[in-house]
Amino acid sequence: MNSDQIRKTYLDFFQEKGHLLMPSSSLIPAGDPTLLLTSAGMVQFKPYFTGEMEPPHLRLTSSQKCFRATDIDEVGDHKHLTFFEMLGNFSVGDYFKEEAICFAWEFVTKKLALDPKRLWITVYLDDTQAYDYWHDTVGVPEDHLYRYGKTDNWWGPAGNEGPCGPCSEIHYDFGLDRGCAHVASPKAIAEWEKGANHDAQPGCHPNCDQCERFVELWNLVFMQFSQDINKELAPLPAPNIDTGLGLERTVVVMQGVRTVYDTDIFEPIVTCVERLAGIKYGDDPETDVAIRVVAEHSRSATFLIADGVVPGNEGRGYVLRRVIRRAIRYGRMLGLDMFLAPVAESVIEKMGKIYPEIAEAQKFVLQVLQQEEEHFGAVYEAGNARIVEMFNYRTEASEKLSQLVSSDWDIVNPSTLAKYGLEPESSGQVLAHEGLLSLKSSAENLEQGIKSWLREISGHEAFALYDTYGFPVELTAEIARENDLTVDMSGFKKEMETQRERSRAKVEKFDSDFDVQRRYEAFIRSTFLGYESTTVSSEIVGLMVEGIQSDLAVEGQVIEILLKETPFYAEGGGQVGDAGVIETPEGFIQIIDTQAPFTGVISHHGQVVRGKVAVGETVVATVDRDRRLDAARNHTATHLLHAALRQVLGNHVRQAGSLVAPDRLRFDFTHVSPLSDQELRAVERSVNEKIRENVSVSKRETTYRDALADGALAFFGDRYGDQVRVVEVSNGEIYSLEVCGGTHVSATGDVGSIHIVGESSIGAGMRRIEAVAGRAAEAMAREHTDLIDRLARQVESSPRELEQRLAALNRDLSQLRREMALEGRETSKREAARLLSQSKEINGLNVIVEKVEVSTMETLREMCDWLRDKLSDGVVVLGAVVKDRPSLVVMVTSDMITRGLHAGNIVKAAAREMGGGGGGRAEMAQAGGRTPEGLEEALRVAEEEVRRQSSEG
Repeated sequence: MNSDQIRKTYLDFFQEKGHLLMPSSSLIPAGDPTLLLTSAGMVQFKPYFTGEMEPPHLRLTSSQKCFRATDIDEVGDHKHLTFFEMLGNFSVGDYFKEEAICFAWEFVTKKLALDPKRLWITVYLDDTQAYDYWHDTVGVPEDHLYRYGKTDNWWGPAGNEGPCGPCSEIHYDFGLDRGCAHVASPKAIAEWEKGANHDAQPGCHPNCDQCERFVELWNLVFMQFSQDINKELAPLPAPNIDTGLGLERTVVVMQGVRTVYDTDIFEPIVTCVERLAGIKYGDDPETDVAIRVVAEHSRSATFLIADGVVPGNEGRGYVLRRVIRRAIRYGRMLGLDMFLAPVAESVIEKMGKIYPEIAEAQKFVLQVLQQEEEHFGAVYEAGNARIVEMFNYRTEASEKLSQLVSSDWDIVNPSTLAKYGLEPESSGQVLAHEGLLSLKSSAENLEQGIKSWLREISGHEAFALYDTYGFPVELTAEIARENDLTVDMSGFKKEMETQRERSRAKVEKFDSDFDVQRRYEAFIRSTFLGYESTTVSSEIVGLMVEGIQSDLAVEGQVIEILLKETPFYAEGGGQVGDAGVIETPEGFIQIIDTQAPFTGVISHHGQVVRGKVAVGETVVATVDRDRRLDAARNHTATHLLHAALRQVLGNHVRQAGSLVAPDRLRFDFTHVSPLSDQELRAVERSVNEKIRENVSVSKRETTYRDALADGALAFFGDRYGDQVRVVEVSNGEIYSLEVCGGTHVSATGDVGSIHIVGESSIGAGMRRIEAVAGRAAEAMAREHTDLIDRLARQVESSPRELEQRLAALNRDLSQLRREMALEGRETSKREAARLLSQSKEINGLNVIVEKVEVSTMETLREMCDWLRDKLSDGVVVLGAVVKDRPSLVVMVTSDMITRGLHAGNIVKAAAREMGGGGGGRAEMAQAGGRTPEGLEEALRVAEEEVRRQSSEG
């Protein structure tokens, strides 16, 4: 069976068992900020298990795209993957352990026809119920049933509280030739686990980590408890089932191969890498690792980018960048350059039919990978330059440190190092400097520690190069060896492990917002009627006064009010919440915002303007209709804008965020380069043409699965229930089709017009368009027209002739500036000549230290240049207040540098007196400050520093 057949067999089997087939969700978890990426099949079903949302069916099945960031650095061995497919079956309060166990056993032994003698089962230590089902109901013999503790056979909670429970696993036995020893009995393993000596493992076993004999195929999680903050367990009222069968591992077993890279999943990808590199997989263990990394990371990067992740320096973008750069590093080992795009093409060709989103995004995926690979060349140069700076700093420090250790034992502090000229100036020197400073806490013998630092790049430095600059530690070590240095790989690994722990904490976190849930769980769910009406008669079902539940609110109090039915739209899908009024028989509430703090709960935020309000009262709720309509115009405009961007730029464009307000709209989307003026005009023109056509905007309710099947776009950051609202702009031919719960106009003509205000970058591969529509667009057009009229009057022109008039004024202004600059230079030269005649002699040097009147820093530097050229054996220090900020320029003639004079040190000493800083080379330096009144003192200090340096020289 190939991978496609196995996937289909699994999904068909569970559909026959009454499970509803659910599509894979995005790798970007929907509506769940606690998760970095989708790392398990149950992630999209989390709100069903927590009771936050109603499931479309009590039995569900899926093949889910997953990504595990914690395994990035392990990829290259025989088993670790970052991207994988998880086949799963789920029960939301329906069947439990017995059915889940029987389904799993039937599938692996009947549908996959695996030999039961090759299957070994693990259960949680105290889960006698599951043990009995495996043994008595299914018939697994006792010598194939193992009990393990919480480390191996317990799931959750991933936070401090929440659903959790025991789990059972099905392991496949590849045989003794893949093992480390004969299999130990369940009793022997149980006794060994209880004992203190874990080194004396009695034999191989299903959870053995010393060999490749066993592989975990399937994990059956029995969520039957809820753990509270005190770690107390209580039974869940409706226990759930969450299972995961790894497709890639199953394919390895079914195809009788050693690793996933030998299966049909990776075969075309590995073949592509072989062809590009001109080598054969399987010929050399070292190149095999590199081939596996390139193949796996190219696959995972393809899926991440297609789902809207773009390379960046934090969060998901950083994970993707790590994957890409690791692939590039190993590609370089194979002699490859600009290879990621062709390898990604082989991924898309193999998997595009199963996951059409990667085929649709092919152009964008290849473009992102090409740009990132091109950028890596610059990254390499930057990292290499930092290493050279680190080496040079050590060379400079070597002689000084050897002299100082004997006389000044406590030298490892910034001020003492600066005193002896070991103050870092470049980023590479800063890294080396930090490594030196760390010796005080890490080395018992400081002298020995310094000697070690001079010979070895610290783990901190190597990790900083890797983490900050993306520079591989292997390259750091290679360059170090060429310079007779080593790298502290142990220290580097400790830094990496610390980062992995942080990553695990972030990736594996699985918290529900229990505080929010508890705060609103006493209230009944609100019914939204705002699609049909902006005024509704309703009943108050809940009040909160300044965050505390109450039955009564009086005049002046700031409140949250919850209604049984409401016309107010709660903020969501980028659209801001409605405003308006709620009237009771004895009170009047001004509503300024509407939120949905928990699924189904609509909270109206406002203030009691008059009278009082109480729970149970009948009210009339009225939305500010004009404000709502303005927001609806902008929301429909964002859909038109999205469609136009995909039309002009390509189908890789996907919404990455939006803001829909009454007065403006903002649309974030995936794209790797700025839009040209022509592209922006084409997008705006397309939207306005569709507005003028007055095309119908229809809305309908359907299932999420059917919406996606019809081609509707869904924003990957939002969470959707089974029933969704689809907004379609179509006149027979669909222009826009999106899943959206926001409010919209009835026809595109109601939008009026749209005007794009600006386009900008919000991160690597992410762009933002800001625009206005409807009344705001009309107001902006009027504002621009009025501005043109005012400008025309100011320059005594008509609006039609304004451009030519401004061009003529600019020419006149440029000529005037040239004449003034020429006059200023002449004045400066005369002033410089005067200063030259007044130079003073200090320790045999000609020195000029003066405050001058200039309008630009350029003029100040030109005066210094002229004076230095006229001096022999001299130093020039000029100060001026330019644009209300004090500035200093210091220049030293070349023959004085050999006497120990250094312009950079002179300016550093003086800059502090005017509240600033500066630096530069020995021959020229400059500084700026914040306090003009300190300039005179700064010049005095500069002169004293010249006197000190010249006397020491």
